[in-house]
Amino acid sequence: MSGNAEFFDEMRQPDGSVRSAYSNYCEWYDEQDPKLLRRKHSEAETNFRKTGITFNVYGEDEAEERLIPFDMVPRVIDAREWRRLTRGIEQRVSALNAFMHDLYHRQEIVRAGRLPERLLRNNEAWLPNMVGFTPPGGVYTHIVGIDLVRTGPDEFYVLEDNARTPSGVSYMLENRETMMAMFPELFLRCQVEQVSDYPRRLAKSLAACAPDCAEDKPVVAVLTPGIYNSAYFEHAFLADQMGAELVEGSDLRVVDGRVAMRTTCGYKAVDVIYRRVDDEFLDPLTFNSDSVLGVPGIMDVYRSGGVTIANAPGTGVCDDKAIYSFMPEIVEFYTGEKPLLPNVETWRCAEEDSLKYVLDNLAELVVKEVHGSGGYGMLVGPASTKKQIEEFRHKIVENPENYIAQPTLSLSTCPVFTKKGLAPRHVDLRPFVLVSPDKIDITPGGLTRVALEKGSLVVNSSQGGGTKDTWVLKD
Repeated sequence: MSGNAEFFDEMRQPDGSVRSAYSNYCEWYDEQDPKLLRRKHSEAETNFRKTGITFNVYGEDEAEERLIPFDMVPRVIDAREWRRLTRGIEQRVSALNAFMHDLYHRQEIVRAGRLPERLLRNNEAWLPNMVGFTPPGGVYTHIVGIDLVRTGPDEFYVLEDNARTPSGVSYMLENRETMMAMFPELFLRCQVEQVSDYPRRLAKSLAACAPDCAEDKPVVAVLTPGIYNSAYFEHAFLADQMGAELVEGSDLRVVDGRVAMRTTCGYKAVDVIYRRVDDEFLDPLTFNSDSVLGVPGIMDVYRSGGVTIANAPGTGVCDDKAIYSFMPEIVEFYTGEKPLLPNVETWRCAEEDSLKYVLDNLAELVVKEVHGSGGYGMLVGPASTKKQIEEFRHKIVENPENYIAQPTLSLSTCPVFTKKGLAPRHVDLRPFVLVSPDKIDITPGGLTRVALEKGSLVVNSSQGGGTKDTWVLKD
């Protein structure tokens, strides 16, 4: 797992022959006129510009919006590999949900000595308001994004968990739609599982989590911070595709113990709110009193069983990288099984031995802030100057609890389209998971992010990464 120069090529065997998952695609590609492909590539970019898909996927600076490049060579995963991944993802998401329930109730995992209590005590994402409360259906993590990396034929690792408000699903859907519009004949040759029904599955999964007071057809709304939010396109897109209302905090108020939205016929009760507003801004009476993005009193309605909030407030604990480092213990504690999908090896700088190892090996490691996201606040040792490494060393020494470190992974590569033909670039994968009281539903595919710069291991959109369509082949 160290950063050697040999990377697993998902399309080609070491001898240069094509792996079976890519055989139909490569046959098709070899038959195409390179000029036509170049034109199609440029058309795809124009299409994305016209559609207005220019939000930042992973929580970067919201003042800066840009087009995230689309690469038209699909990432292909065969049915056997996908079955193995889904088993591991399902196990992990089950454990995350059980973990959230335990954290806000008896904290058995802390009592058993498997998780240090300080990780909750010092964690801003842990909300005392959720203690003793169980959300409708017992679901905390309604929508989860599990970030995976691959390092070998059968080696997949979880890089991080996204249980607060995972984004990027509109890219998964638009990437597929663009591919089908550009190359319809390709889908006749390659039998690919569909992803286009994700909005329908999302609507169904959210409705299944409605509170007891909901009527037969629960009313679902998407709560957005508004048009200036970097992911607004996705909020509007999903509401439209689900047939749900898109609302801002100012459209909602508490009426007779329910959360209700303004309509032309007065206020109408809402049963499920898929919120894309952070905990801190959700309820000015409970959290940040200056917030104009949320709904005054929504937490009281929530705790009395009058509305479902997805994802549940307080789920941000699962996104914490210090908690991530305990996921093998968490999975085993709640499922009684060893994790099917391992973590990346992680050193916690809060622990003396780990801190010494990290400081001695900074030039080889990736160091991340415990609460960081979007590729910011991190050090990629092998790609950093001596000055940058020394500056980061001081930060770690000043506040070791704020950092974890991991080896520089040999991320697998997939081909991208360049002017000179296909070239390998490093990728990761974010599958999207829907959780309802009786089901964990994993969409076959997900968002593949790709480092478009030759040799770069940073796939984040904020750092120049792009996206590509992810194909899961049918059996």
